[in-house]
Amino acid sequence: MLRALIFDVDGTLADTEELHRQAFNSAFMEMALDWDWGREQYKKLLEVSGGKERIGHYIETLQVSPMQRRALRECIPMIHRTKTRIYKELVESGRLSFRPGVKRLLTDARAAGLKLGIATTTTLDNVHALLDSALGTRGASWFDAVGAGDLVEQKKPAPDIYNLVLSTLRVPREECVAFEDSVNGLRAAKAAGLFTIVTPTQWNRDHDFSGADLLLPSLDDKTHLRDVSSVTPIGGSALGLKQVEELLLNSQSAHARG
Repeated sequence: MLRALIFDVDGTLADTEELHRQAFNSAFMEMALDWDWGREQYKKLLEVSGGKERIGHYIETLQVSPMQRRALRECIPMIHRTKTRIYKELVESGRLSFRPGVKRLLTDARAAGLKLGIATTTTLDNVHALLDSALGTRGASWFDAVGAGDLVEQKKPAPDIYNLVLSTLRVPREECVAFEDSVNGLRAAKAAGLFTIVTPTQWNRDHDFSGADLLLPSLDDKTHLRDVSSVTPIGGSALGLKQVEELLLNSQSAHARG
């Protein structure tokens, strides 16, 4: 039985990365840092999970003295706070919307009595900004568990955030389905033992998602890129709860047969 859906945020609920990139660059400018992350550079930086970790990784690539590097490392929390404030302002101005099919699936899941969870490495402020913008005031109340930011020691691809959300939902992992858009997110969900549906974005369509249970362009487009189970035909134009449950059960049956 399908009892819960767990969603990543950035790239999965909404294609947020361009807005994040703009917020990073605005924060750098505000703090008088001569940094500017172009689209191709940011695409590579997205391989690092977490905003503070991304900044830290970038600092390690700079040709600066050890003293300058230490000083820049100490500035990471302030840079990230500035970036988060700017990003929140951009989201609140109406610059983002959910990806196709997301709100439909969330609405159907609530109507069916399923639990909903969020498992993300972004900050809680970023989560609330997006959910309030897309779902209205107190958008986070749609979800029974919100795992975000620095609530766990290790970020994706470690499974920590998914394990935290699962413990909050109190639903067996075999009765849950995870939704992701990135390789690190996929690895985290699979390491937590979850059936995982991946909907890549413009930032990562060329990545290797061979570990996904189902790979789709979006939740409203079932011109499937890869149906790993190859048990149930996808067909149609939109992924519904009934098909999600069928795919989950078919996958479990296939594993049971060995």
